[in-house]
Amino acid sequence: MSAVAAQHSCPTGPTFLLVHGAWHGAWCWEKLEVEIAVRGWASRTVDLPSASHTDRPADPLPGVLDDADVIRQAIKAIEGPVTIVAHSYGGIPATQAAAGSAHVTHLVYLAAYQLDAGENMFSFRGDAEPELVVVEGLVHPDAHSIANLYADVPEDETTRAAARLVPHSARCATDRVSEAGWRGIPSSYIVCDQDRALLPAHQEKMAARANATYHLPSGHSPFLSIPAELATLLGACL
Repeated sequence: MSAVAAQHSCPTGPTFLLVHGAWHGAWCWEKLEVEIAVRGWASRTVDLPSASHTDRPADPLPGVLDDADVIRQAIKAIEGPVTIVAHSYGGIPATQAAAGSAHVTHLVYLAAYQLDAGENMFSFRGDAEPELVVVEGLVHPDAHSIANLYADVPEDETTRAAARLVPHSARCATDRVSEAGWRGIPSSYIVCDQDRALLPAHQEKMAARANATYHLPSGHSPFLSIPAELATLLGACL
């Protein structure tokens, strides 16, 4: 699959560039893309190389900068203004990629890591970096992770989504951001109030860096559990 998926074209407004989190791919946005199109907006997605879609991943494994390069390519391929919507881990490479872009007019962090230059996934909390269960440089989703990702998603939808998850490059947990796009670009943070994967208290800490904060009564994956409500809220972020 191409790193940059096909665009869903609509006549006016910015294009939403949807950036997935760890273990996922562009597929996770399918329900939200429908809701975005119904509202007359355009969307585009990416597949990040750090999510390993092959039995023989690259050596060395991709990290944050590789993901950021793919996002930059997607930004350049879009005509007109771009609003990036980044979920979970996806906030890290999106932050890096947006820095210095004249086309990105807004960053939306959806239960995402809104990090500053010099930080990585764990250091913003001031905690020691935890030991990850890593097999050949890849972190695999387990039953506990899946339960936290999809706590409020219907069981049949959870089963389908879990079957599409792929291992994720462990480098992404320790690679540090070198440029923070949100320092020069307006940003909004969407806190998922029932999140069990990225706790709301941690989200609130990062949301303090954004220009506006919004809340959803959802778990970590509202693009699957309440896509219509999420799309409506994205409209408020414009």
